[in-house]
Amino acid sequence: MRQVTTPREEQPMMRVVASAGDTASAVELLELRAENQQLSRALESRAVIDQARGMVMVLAPCSSERAWDLMVDISQHCNVKLRSVAAALVATTRDEPLPEQIQRELPGALRRLHATERR
Repeated sequence: MRQVTTPREEQPMMRVVASAGDTASAVELLELRAENQQLSRALESRAVIDQARGMVMVLAPCSSERAWDLMVDISQHCNVKLRSVAAALVATTRDEPLPEQIQRELPGALRRLHATERR
């Protein structure tokens, strides 16, 4: 994952650009850098979420949409971000245990998932 720059690290860059009389360019540069960092984090999160979705599809078994619904259900019931649920599921492939909160919620989420499929 890319390093997030701190305001202290960005100050010298701002001075160089601002001293050249181009404050608007400096602001745009900082905005673009922040956006780039956000997009990088989103791409990394998405990869983990897609891996976890595939795991759920194989283990549940269910469709891609239902796997998504299951992870959202767990996320909401545990009050944990979806990417954290996904990361915990993927971590089990490295022999890491699921967090206790997710372990407790998973059986109920699976029951709800399969109950809605039978309708």
